[in-house]
Amino acid sequence: MSARAKPAAAPALSRCVLVTRPAAQAEPWVQWLRAQGGRANALPLIGIAPPPDPAPVQAAWAGLHGWGALVFVSPNAAEQFFALRPEGARWPSALIAASPGPGTSRILRGLGVPAEALIEPAADSAQFDSESLWLQMQRHDWRGQRVLVVRGEGGRDWLAQALSDAGAQVDFICAYQRSAAPRSPASDALLAAALAAPAGHVWFFSSSESVDHLLGWCPSADWSGATALATHPRIAERARRAGFGRVLEAQPTQAAVWACLQSLAS
Repeated sequence: MSARAKPAAAPALSRCVLVTRPAAQAEPWVQWLRAQGGRANALPLIGIAPPPDPAPVQAAWAGLHGWGALVFVSPNAAEQFFALRPEGARWPSALIAASPGPGTSRILRGLGVPAEALIEPAADSAQFDSESLWLQMQRHDWRGQRVLVVRGEGGRDWLAQALSDAGAQVDFICAYQRSAAPRSPASDALLAAALAAPAGHVWFFSSSESVDHLLGWCPSADWSGATALATHPRIAERARRAGFGRVLEAQPTQAAVWACLQSLAS
């Protein structure tokens, strides 16, 4: 190899996928990727904590029958809301639970929400987000219905506005807090390895906030040689603005993510 020649990029299956989701969701992805024969490590960039005041969530559980639907904006919203479920409480079979994608739906079903109570984007949706969820929700008559949006602190209000325009009374509840994940010797070692060998890693982002936290960890890093895999166009755009040299997009499903990783070898 000449002095000017560049080494070939690492094949997809030899790249280590850094799963940046919160710890509770990162580990199942890591285990699944490894089961497929890939290399993966959890490097959570978002920390999740209980809400600053659990009383509103507890009150919501006590009054579930008064709502027409609950919208869970993410797996974290579902997990943290159900973490405060009173002992013995069950999801009312007639109460709609709305989910923006398969990850949240899977969590809700596992927590006892009947499949027939779920509204979620169509399986062949171009994206799994509020807009795709609304395409399904708008088939219902929301006039006079009370809808509770379960989320963290802040967030997009697009779906809430669409529901309000359709005649619903929309309220919000904070079920968890987000922050930058705490650093540790293990996370610092993974980060150092990724910075030293960008061609051997893929950053798997499911949130623009994860990209922001990574930049906070490494404000002077050069990401031009790094590859990002984003699960939504907004996240992909954030990664591009952060300087990632290669940004791929895939739906947040196992099949789509795996196909995207394999495409790196071609």
